[in-house]
Amino acid sequence: MKLWKKILLVTLVVILLAQIPFIYNRFQTGNLAAKINELQTNRASLINPNFSEYKGVIHVHTSLGGHSTGNFDDLINGANANNLDFVVMTEHYSPLLDTSALTLRGVYGKTLFVGGNEIDTSDSDRFLMIAGSNEAAKFASQKTTEVLEKIHADNQLAFVTYPEKFKSWNSSFDGIEVFSLHTNAKKMNPVGFFFNALWSFGNYPELTMANYFARPDENLRKYDELVAANRRITLFAGSDAHSNLGFHLLGDDAGGKVINLKFDDYQTIFRLVRTHVLIEKSKPLTQENLIEALKNGHAFVGFDTLSDTSGFSFIAETGAEQKIQGDEISLQNGVRLKAAAPQRARFIIFKNGEKIYEAGDNTEIVFDAKEKGAYRTEVYLDSLGSPFDVMPWIISNPIYVK
Repeated sequence: MKLWKKILLVTLVVILLAQIPFIYNRFQTGNLAAKINELQTNRASLINPNFSEYKGVIHVHTSLGGHSTGNFDDLINGANANNLDFVVMTEHYSPLLDTSALTLRGVYGKTLFVGGNEIDTSDSDRFLMIAGSNEAAKFASQKTTEVLEKIHADNQLAFVTYPEKFKSWNSSFDGIEVFSLHTNAKKMNPVGFFFNALWSFGNYPELTMANYFARPDENLRKYDELVAANRRITLFAGSDAHSNLGFHLLGDDAGGKVINLKFDDYQTIFRLVRTHVLIEKSKPLTQENLIEALKNGHAFVGFDTLSDTSGFSFIAETGAEQKIQGDEISLQNGVRLKAAAPQRARFIIFKNGEKIYEAGDNTEIVFDAKEKGAYRTEVYLDSLGSPFDVMPWIISNPIYVK
């Protein structure tokens, strides 16, 4: 056999052997999908008698502000296909036009769209401004404190995005994006992800990405530190959806591409993680009521690709008084905390960031709080195995015991 044939043969063998770990991962992902299907079949239906629950996504872009190739048709189809109740748009600002006014606003199909902006300040801080305004571009030349004063004067919200880069922690912002799909994706090994995607993405697009999920330890630590200092701040998860990750060969922007593979199309991204918002049953889902609920922390983060988190509850009771996550309650003679989930899972309760209670293989827990503090809960589906024994399925907002 000629030398070049031997080299070619050895190279092919090495390439094939190198695929064994990714073939095994494909097998494991198939097993994970089967476990999740079983969970979904056996999930309980939990109904809150006082609040309506709406699921949606926050931090979404289209091509309006650049950095994205997504269009409105794809966005609406992606939201409607996932039965999302709301999508909070956060278009990048432009000095030439008001992107928040030009993006989707109002109800399209099944989904309420809220026009917002992602903004910068001269202090190099970045926020999601909900709802957006034609002031967005001007804020880049103003200090963070000035920007927040203007936002709050206009009854808008300022949510910190990319907290790992944020500086003005003493400022009066309203929320923190504790988990970001974009930030999480940047930590993935691109070579490993490419080969895993090669074997698994076609059949299991969401789970291929979910296998790379990691608990946002530092963001949660900073969040807990702030609420422990008597700050009331909403935590949420951001999709940071751009619909621009993938590759194509030849073609044009009109869609005529020879090979076109996109990893982060809206329909896929919207199945991964959602923010579930609670609004009093007497109030309809409107932009104003949604913003009010987010401001009050009446929300939780659900990694719904692992199993639908709808119905999760975290409440506090003392006597006849009952409060939900995001609320304050007086300690008096003690407060009873209750959490319930639609699947058997492991619950952890944190007080001011310190783990104080843990119970596994339960659908509900009860804990008597006898001290003041900010109490929140995380829920884990240990039955799904690694990495979901250390990556939360649900992250609640706190209840503030005063």
